Amino acid sequence: MAERRAFAQKISRTVAAEVRKQISGQYGGSPQLLKNLNIGGSVSHHTTVPLTEAVDPVDLEDYLITHPIAVESGPLRDLLEFPPDDIEVVYTPRECRTLVSAVPEESEMDPHVRDCVRSYTEDWAIVNRKYHKLGTGFNPNTLDKQKERQKGLPKQVFESDEAPDGNSYHDEQDDLKRRSMSIDDTPRGSWACSIFDLKNSLPDALLPNLLDRTPNEEIDHHNEDQRKSNRHKELFALHPAPDEEEPIERLSIPEVPKEHFGQRLLVKCLSLKFEIEIEPIFASLALYDVKEKKKISENFYFDLNSEQMKGMLRPHVPPAAISTLARSAIFSITYPSQDVFLVIKLEKVLQQGDIGECAEPYMIFKESDAAKNKEKLEKLKCQAEQFCQRLGKYRMPFAWTAIHLMNIVSSAGSLERDSTEVEVGTGERKGSWSERRNSSIVGRRSLERTTSGDEACNLTSFRPATLTVTNFFKQEGDRLSDEDLYKFLADMRRPSSVLRRLRPITAQLKIDISPAPENPHYCLTPELLQVKLYPDSRVRPTREILEFPARDVYVPNTTYRNLLYVYPQSLNFANRQGSARNITVKVQFMYGEDPSNAMPVIFGKSSCPEFSKEAYTAVVYHNRSPDFHEEIKIKLPATLTDHHHLLFTFYHVSCQQKQNTPLETPVGYTWIPMLQNGRLKTGQFCLPVSLEKPPQAYSVLSPEVPLPGMKWVDNHKGVFNVEVVAVSSLHTQDPYLDKFFALVHALDEHMFPVRIGDMRIMENNLENELKSSISALNSSQLEPVVRFLHLLLDKLILLVVRPPVIAGQIVNLGQASFEAMASIINRLHKNLDGNQDQHGRNSLLASYIYYVFRLPNTYPNSPSPGPGGLGGSVHYATMARSAVRPASLNLNRSRSLSNSNPDISGTPTSPDDEVRSIIGSKATDRSCNRMSSHTETSSFLQTLTGRLPTKKLFHEELALQWVVCSGSVREAALQQAWFFFELMVKSMVHHLYFADKLDASRKNRFPERFMDDVTALVSTIAGDIVSRFQKDTEMVERLNTSLAFFLNDLLSIMDRGFVFVLIKTCYKQVSSKLYSLTNPSNLASLRLDFLRIICSHEHYVTLNLPCSLLTPPASPSPSVSSATSQSSGFSTNVQDQKIANMFELSVPFRQQHYLAGLVLTELAVILDPDAEGLFGLHKKVINMVHNLLSSHDSDPRYADPQVKARVAMLYLPLIGVIMETVPQLYDFTESHNQRGRPSCVTADDYEGESGSMISQTVAMAIAGTSVPQLTRPSSFLLTSSSGRQHSTFSTESSRSLLICLLWVLKNADESVLQKWFTDLSVLQLNRLLDLLYLCVSCFEYKGKKVFERMNSLTFKKSKDMRAKLEEAILGSIGARQEMVRRSRGQLERSPSGSAFGSQENLRWRKDMTHWRQNTEKLDKSRAEIEHEALIDGNLATEANLIILDTLEIVVQTVSVTESKESILGGVLKVLLHSMACNQSALYLQHCFATQRALVSKFPELLFEEETEQCADLCLRLLRHCSSSISTIRSHASASLYLLMRQNFEIGNNFARVKMQVTMSLSSLVGTSQNFNEEFLRRSLKTILTYAEEDLELRETTFPDQVQDLVFNLHMILSDTVKMKEHQEDPEMLIDLMYRIAKGYQNSPDLRLTWLQNMAGKHSERSNHAESAQCLVHSAALVAEYLSMLEDRKYLPVGCVTFQNISSNVLEESAVSDDVVSPDEEGICSGKYFTEAGLVGLLEQAAASFSMAGMYEAVNEVYKVLIPIHEANRDAKKLSTIHGKLQEAFSKIVHQDGKRMFGTYFRVGFYGTKFGDLDEQEFVYKEPAITKLAEISHRLEGFYGERFGEDVLEVIKDSNPVDKCKLDPNKAYIQITYVEPYFDTYEMKDRITYFDKNYNLRRFMYCTPFTLDGRAHGELHEQFKRKTILTTSHAFPYIKTRINVIHKEEIILTPIEVAIEDMQKKTQELAFATHQDPADPKMLQMVLQGSVGTTVNQVRTTS
Repeated sequence: MAERRAFAQKISRTVAAEVRKQISGQYGGSPQLLKNLNIGGSVSHHTTVPLTEAVDPVDLEDYLITHPIAVESGPLRDLLEFPPDDIEVVYTPRECRTLVSAVPEESEMDPHVRDCVRSYTEDWAIVNRKYHKLGTGFNPNTLDKQKERQKGLPKQVFESDEAPDGNSYHDEQDDLKRRSMSIDDTPRGSWACSIFDLKNSLPDALLPNLLDRTPNEEIDHHNEDQRKSNRHKELFALHPAPDEEEPIERLSIPEVPKEHFGQRLLVKCLSLKFEIEIEPIFASLALYDVKEKKKISENFYFDLNSEQMKGMLRPHVPPAAISTLARSAIFSITYPSQDVFLVIKLEKVLQQGDIGECAEPYMIFKESDAAKNKEKLEKLKCQAEQFCQRLGKYRMPFAWTAIHLMNIVSSAGSLERDSTEVEVGTGERKGSWSERRNSSIVGRRSLERTTSGDEACNLTSFRPATLTVTNFFKQEGDRLSDEDLYKFLADMRRPSSVLRRLRPITAQLKIDISPAPENPHYCLTPELLQVKLYPDSRVRPTREILEFPARDVYVPNTTYRNLLYVYPQSLNFANRQGSARNITVKVQFMYGEDPSNAMPVIFGKSSCPEFSKEAYTAVVYHNRSPDFHEEIKIKLPATLTDHHHLLFTFYHVSCQQKQNTPLETPVGYTWIPMLQNGRLKTGQFCLPVSLEKPPQAYSVLSPEVPLPGMKWVDNHKGVFNVEVVAVSSLHTQDPYLDKFFALVHALDEHMFPVRIGDMRIMENNLENELKSSISALNSSQLEPVVRFLHLLLDKLILLVVRPPVIAGQIVNLGQASFEAMASIINRLHKNLDGNQDQHGRNSLLASYIYYVFRLPNTYPNSPSPGPGGLGGSVHYATMARSAVRPASLNLNRSRSLSNSNPDISGTPTSPDDEVRSIIGSKATDRSCNRMSSHTETSSFLQTLTGRLPTKKLFHEELALQWVVCSGSVREAALQQAWFFFELMVKSMVHHLYFADKLDASRKNRFPERFMDDVTALVSTIAGDIVSRFQKDTEMVERLNTSLAFFLNDLLSIMDRGFVFVLIKTCYKQVSSKLYSLTNPSNLASLRLDFLRIICSHEHYVTLNLPCSLLTPPASPSPSVSSATSQSSGFSTNVQDQKIANMFELSVPFRQQHYLAGLVLTELAVILDPDAEGLFGLHKKVINMVHNLLSSHDSDPRYADPQVKARVAMLYLPLIGVIMETVPQLYDFTESHNQRGRPSCVTADDYEGESGSMISQTVAMAIAGTSVPQLTRPSSFLLTSSSGRQHSTFSTESSRSLLICLLWVLKNADESVLQKWFTDLSVLQLNRLLDLLYLCVSCFEYKGKKVFERMNSLTFKKSKDMRAKLEEAILGSIGARQEMVRRSRGQLERSPSGSAFGSQENLRWRKDMTHWRQNTEKLDKSRAEIEHEALIDGNLATEANLIILDTLEIVVQTVSVTESKESILGGVLKVLLHSMACNQSALYLQHCFATQRALVSKFPELLFEEETEQCADLCLRLLRHCSSSISTIRSHASASLYLLMRQNFEIGNNFARVKMQVTMSLSSLVGTSQNFNEEFLRRSLKTILTYAEEDLELRETTFPDQVQDLVFNLHMILSDTVKMKEHQEDPEMLIDLMYRIAKGYQNSPDLRLTWLQNMAGKHSERSNHAESAQCLVHSAALVAEYLSMLEDRKYLPVGCVTFQNISSNVLEESAVSDDVVSPDEEGICSGKYFTEAGLVGLLEQAAASFSMAGMYEAVNEVYKVLIPIHEANRDAKKLSTIHGKLQEAFSKIVHQDGKRMFGTYFRVGFYGTKFGDLDEQEFVYKEPAITKLAEISHRLEGFYGERFGEDVLEVIKDSNPVDKCKLDPNKAYIQITYVEPYFDTYEMKDRITYFDKNYNLRRFMYCTPFTLDGRAHGELHEQFKRKTILTTSHAFPYIKTRINVIHKEEIILTPIEVAIEDMQKKTQELAFATHQDPADPKMLQMVLQGSVGTTVNQVRTTS
């Protein structure tokens, strides 16, 4: 097998198994590989590195410096280096929702507040990779951009789409019928008619200059220009992207951190009306969650009173601020559920009497009775006015109601109207209290919703609803607490609610509920700030209501908010002496003890000022222990002191007007200090109440402290319950966080001692405290950690970068901070897993890095340098990057110093040497202690920079900490490596930016020490991946992608050669592990992900040095001839080596084009058929390449063809790799149904059709079945020496590979390709041609019809399930990880997913992602189908044109080398195949042009060697001559004419082409469904016209011969017309074909063709027996001629041999006088007239017999075959045959008694309407068990349609027909059932069922009659007539109806009739009694039938 793979010389591939063998020794290999080691001089020092190992990369920075670029500027220049503006650092102001940003009003702020405010207002610091969107992660092929790129495509014209519509087609049919009659008038072969028709038809346009003798070069040039014009630039824009999950390399930009809102609901309060209107009523709304027992929103107060009612309160109410007049509110609900209620509470002005009394009038008076009760109402009004005057500032509880929110939402959602009206009422009056609505609303859905749990609750998309609440419950004074409310609400949901029994207060409250719009106008935040879009301040606003989420919400604070809510709950004055009954609590927020110190920070309710200094609770009349339900909202000052406190004063209000009684009497005091040990005090309090005013300085103490000499209610017991809740983005409300922040700020301020809690921390103790507070951060609550995440991380980073100075010592906190960060990040990851993107990056953290993180002290816009000392970040000096550089050297230096590490002094590149020499600072020896802290003091530095020189660089410190950490910290860091990597990268970029090094040379950007750390880090992490990928699958997956993204980022900022080395390090580790694994696919899959991410770099092409010197210099004149001449320089060894190096994965290639080398190597290794265990990765690795190429294709930077050629150069080895995979590619040719061929041709016949390029012997050997098993082209047979079966790739993978191949061929430099082709061996070129052949089938246009059929999701989805399954089964990590992810996805959806953010997780909401939409839509619109077809058409055209271009290059190669003639056959094969496929008119023109050029260059190719292909070419050309598109026709006829002309010129006659064309036309006519002779006639006319105009050959016999041929063809056409007419009448059609075949009795090739056609037609109709007969006849015909040609003993002698199979065969014998001798030119040249052809035909005949169930005949056929195989000693075939024989005989045994062959009927036609058929009688063979009714129905239907149903009559009896009695204008059919008839002597031989049903020529039917004309009579007068028919041939024959040629009658007398009946009966009885096993049922039936013979006497056999 020296030739085993010529490729082995080229690609030095080592297979895993080999590597294992050789891993011990050095790499030895095959002789070819050794030869490869020392090719051509310059390259000799390269050793060969096996593909499974990485090579050493080129030092890119060096290379760029040492190879200066020749190109001046322009697109090519841009390929060479990254653009200067590649990375930008941008500061973008953050979006602020409100018109003015929320900041504290105070100017003086403490450091913590200042930091918080800074954190909420500073700009985002974004590092932007400007061209990032050009990387493959954002490949437009995967996004919607595909559509844009497809705009303006030309519509390609395809014949298959142009098929005429039904109706026009029918007209044509009728026309034909009329015309066919005239054809009938002239007998077949009459020239007159043919010529007449031809003369009248019009030719197509002639091609200009077709007959000129132009030099071949010129023709080629012209063709090429034509081909290359108007080509589609981007191949991938036409190719749908592979159906991938979200591409792994896409890192979505994190969401901008913003304020959290749940689902938002807009509630508008429209009106509130009671039955009586006597006083103002005040309302509030809030949301409650019953299940969580929690109020989930603040109160919204609204006032719907009329102006008149409001007027009653004038004296008490200062003018109202507009913000308190809101009547609509936006509620936010993060966790919508079935348990949310909207609770409405009403209050009124306090009056005398308890709630019940006050509510009474509202219950008893009706609006309708207003007139009746006028006086009473007046009196009530009067009373109300008095109370308003006196008690106007106090309120009392009045009534409440609740609305079950989800019922409203869900029912509104299910309605058809735009907005719904819903009535909500209670009590008997309305039937049901809860949501009363028309029954249409309470659909099934709302009921299901209630039970289905949380998932059903979606508030974003329901229809707006208008609710009318009709019933309120009055409040009960003793049941006001929230606890009671929850009980009521729970009760409301029960059907038998207690509340139902209560008497309601009737009223009408109208509310609108709708989903809140995106950006509502006129909105106020909970702090009353105006939200953007607030056009006019005078408009009534909408209030945003603050949510108190039911469960924790994990979102970092982004806005300043500082609110306090106070909830007085209950008071117990039962044990207080004295009168205190109507109690109200006054609440004030004080900043000191003086009564005037109350602050105006309490928010007003409705219709009042915005802020007030006090708030009162509502009064419960005469209750000493009242409950309260107030909510007092307070705006907290930013900076609190110890004196701030809440003061509660309790008053007794006297409702009755008595003399000397004050309105309110203070009855107690209590308070809450706001700060306790510096922390905000919140929570539940149970406070004692003092009876007298508290003493001086009380505010710093808590009331629990027993102050001396104070009197307390109930002995200082707690009697007042109050809850205080803060909603604040300043106060963390977490002790651990508080302590940490306090300590950090103490450092900033340098204020000692620090007070924290009860401790005072001195400076000397600070370090330990600080460290312990850092490690204690772990214990803090997650929610506050997340809320203060940004600040917390900022502070930790600050501690790393600027170690604090404590007591004069620098304290290094790097390690502690690093650990704290690692643990915080892991907590977030574990607890918020709904918040992660596909790479496991927590979105909160990703946003922090992207927007918030920056290097400390680089805040742009912070103040100028402050005093020394380690202050907060704001105190640090900042040198913002200014455009103008400061002039003074010192400052300039200081700037670089401030950002560089003092450790660097060792490197001379450091810019700080000068400064350092001034300072004389000692650099500590880094070898002894890398982590030592540096204490340097230098007044110089301090004055220079305003700070101590202890600044470290964050990325350096981070890398160091990470490298040295171990144990659990290292584990934590690995778990979330992405976070540290991204931090590091951003820090590096910021450092470069501030140090002005973004333009510096990459070699000098970072100190060596840092590079070492990075190397160590990458190396250990790669080690982790390799060692842990089996145990911690998911973690390693994340780690792997994180590492890859890190390296990808580094390529943008570091020395790229260094990064390549890092990549190699990772590669090495993986490779060494891969060898030792039994199942390497998981690890290999990880490496693919890794590589894919790295290669998604936007400058991937530049990184591959596309212009490096592997390229050969361009030839001075790239003409064809120069390539052969010595002078061109390509013949030198080095040059050739270069070419080879470019096309192979040689070491130089892999070094120079480093990343491309890795990608292609990966592809080569995984696709290697011997690579064990990597099968599951095929799709993955192919997708990677596909993705890269499609991304280059659409990249605007590479649009220029020159540049694209450079890019394509990086992929030249892809051609070789794909050539190696040929045997594994999916065979697209198999799906090709036969076009223009019967489906039962042999495999060999398939050959031209469907690409089995196989020698005939092989083909015949395979032809073991009726539908040939396609085998691969012969060159495939050499592929695998091991002979082990390759697994084929899936269709999708194969298609992707092939499109990649075409892309490279399209874009690569043609001259380079040509040089390479010249180097290839014949075997390899054939391989390439096989590939192109496959491409033709792969990208064949499917046609609109197919798209319409495919238009359903199922097809799309199932398309590649196979591939997905394979991948899952073969277990690359994929499946498992999918499962893990899926399950996680499920969790996120469920309510228990901890973070609210589950809906943001794109991965699971495929419907949210844009790149999915195409597959989700079920049915595509017409336009989309059109669009798909348009694109598919363009793709097919472009793909085929690329193939054509490549074929042209191959042909040129051949012309040059002259040694490769043998591959021209292959070229032609591909061309022919492409003609056979569905092609566009555009392509076919170019294709024909190429074909003509090929024939004119190499005529002998067709006429001497590839005779098969000549036949094929004729068939293709003729097929296109009958095309409906005129351009195709004119090109095809031109080609056909030239073909004849050339044939004539070579040998002066063109018998061969004549023969081939005639046969082609016959087979075309016989099988093509939509063949149109009108078009073909025009083409024939065109050919005639060419012949007439051809001046050169006018004097020869050529024109006459052409005319002869054309007339002959035209005759065949006329037959076709007839066949078309009988398209619907199968019998007539077969008769016609039979007649045509008979006409070719003296032209064996054509007769054979027509027999084949008949076989095809029969097979289509499942007449297998007839089909088999056609094949037997064909075989007999072949045998006749073969025996004339060569006399071989084992071959059949001729027809005689076959007569056992069928007696009809003898008609094939060649005995008549006009028989041609088989040695004549062009006769018997078909492929069947060979021994192998004969075998093929017989094989198929046997198969057809077997399908027909005629197993005995199978045996007979094999009897002929066996001697042939025996003579050839073909044991394999013989074994197959005997296997089949065994099957056949065992089937005979098994099916005994169950076999059915056919049913026979006599059919007679009478009437002139039938034409030829008139008075003809036939025997029809119908499928078994056909009833008389069925055939009668079929024929009646058919002829009825043809002649009209009134014209056709079926004769119902079987008596002889008298023609005279029939109506001449009608058509008659007589149908009779007949049975095979045998004479007694025949019965001896015909024993079995088969015998009795095979070779039948005689049939019988009986007709009963009596002498007087009736059919039936008495027993003694019943006669019977037996009619016996004889047919012209025996059944089964090659047709299904045979003429009756003889008729005889036998008449039985009555006695004979009776005897016959008796015999029949006794036979039946005998049979029934001898049944084994006995069958009583059958006997019973027979007996019942025989009781009286009279019953049976009238049996007829119709």
